Amino acid sequence: MDAMTKKELSVIATKIRMAIIDGTFGAKSGHPGGSLSIADVLAYLYWKELNIDPADPKKADRDRMVLSKGHTAPALYGALALRGYFSTDLIPTLRHVDSFLQGHPDMKHTPGVDMSSGSLGQGISAAAGMALGAKLNGETWRVYTILGDGEIQEGQVWEAAMFAAAKKLDNLVAIVDNNNLQIDGTIEEVNSPYPIPEKFAAFGWHVIEIDAHDLDQIEAAFAEARAVEGKPTAIIQKSVKGKGVSFMENQCSWHGSAPNAEQYEQAMAELKATLNGLEG
Repeated sequence: MDAMTKKELSVIATKIRMAIIDGTFGAKSGHPGGSLSIADVLAYLYWKELNIDPADPKKADRDRMVLSKGHTAPALYGALALRGYFSTDLIPTLRHVDSFLQGHPDMKHTPGVDMSSGSLGQGISAAAGMALGAKLNGETWRVYTILGDGEIQEGQVWEAAMFAAAKKLDNLVAIVDNNNLQIDGTIEEVNSPYPIPEKFAAFGWHVIEIDAHDLDQIEAAFAEARAVEGKPTAIIQKSVKGKGVSFMENQCSWHGSAPNAEQYEQAMAELKATLNGLEG
C-alpha cells in the first residue's frame, strides 16, 4: 500500500468512527451501527481511490460517490469533514434544524455530497444514471455507491443492477455492506437476500468478496474493479455492524439508536484507545 499507509488509513477510519459517535450523540438520534461498519471503506475511498478536490467539490471530472444507504450519513459526514470539505466542528450539529448535516445526505446544501439519498434502493439507480451519463459524454470519471444488505431487499436495486449490466457500465462500482443486521433483526429473519454474490453475478456483474475491515483486501478489490471491462463491479464486503465500539458490535438495537452520555463516554474511550494504539 503506497502513498498513504495502511496505518494512516486505520487512523482515519478510527477518526471517522469517533465522528459518528460525536454526531449521533449530538443529535440524540441517528444510525451509528451501519455507519461504523463502513468507516474503513470510506477512509480508503476518500483518501486513496476517489479523484476529488475538497477545494472544488463540484469539479466536472471528479469521481462520484453515492451513499445509497443514506441513513448512515454520520459516517459520510465524518469522512467529508476530515477530508476538508467542511469543519469537523460541525459534526455535533448533526440533525439540528440550522445545520446542513441533516439525517440523510443533501446534495444541495452539504459540500461533497454528490446525491441526496435515504429512500432505500434509489441511490444505486442514481449512480447507474451518473455512470451512463459519463459513458455517453466520453468522460473517464467513475461512480461508486454504498448499499446496505437490508437495502438490497428493495426491488429497485435489482432493476438498477439489470440496467447497469445491460449498459456495460464498467465505470460503476457498488459496495454492498454485508453486516447481516437491519433494524428488525438479521437480514435472513426479515427477508433474506442471500446468496448476495451469486445474485449480482447472475445479473451480469463482476463480483469481489472481501473483509470490510481489512485495508489490504479493500485496496486489492478497488484495483481489480478498475481493471474490469464491459460490466459493473459489485464488492460484497462482510462487515461488523457497530465495528470499533464493543457494546455496539453485532447488535441490531444500534441500527437507529443514539448513545446516552454514559455510552458516549465509553464509546469514545474505546476509540481513543484504538487511536492511541495506532499513533503510539
